[in-house]
Amino acid sequence: MGRLVHFEIHVDDMERAMTFYGEVFGWSFQDWSEYAGMPYYGAVTGDEKEMGINGALMKRQSPPPEPNQALNGYACTMGVASYDETEAKILEQGGKIAMPKYALPGMAWQGYYIDTEGNVFGIHQPDENAK
Repeated sequence: MGRLVHFEIHVDDMERAMTFYGEVFGWSFQDWSEYAGMPYYGAVTGDEKEMGINGALMKRQSPPPEPNQALNGYACTMGVASYDETEAKILEQGGKIAMPKYALPGMAWQGYYIDTEGNVFGIHQPDENAK
């Protein structure tokens, strides 16, 4: 036991965050605020038959991370079919580059971004020709 089964992304502006993750990754959301006792929206990240997990957006309970601050938590990485297309969507929706695209030689393309709420996340496109 100990496998990751759920994630939470802390946000300042719930609507802005739902728009960002919905437009970039196609996530849908369910209002679970009544159960959590605060603004809390379950994030459905894909088909249950595909590898991956679902999570939630929750109202941030403290100040957001400062720019260039060391990561204090987990960085979630999303698998994508097209790195370049996903990066374009991220930037169009107000995200910023934290660490540009780089090759994991013989495995994939990887990079990190900052969402509209100041959180760091990664994207990963498998590609055995990456170099």
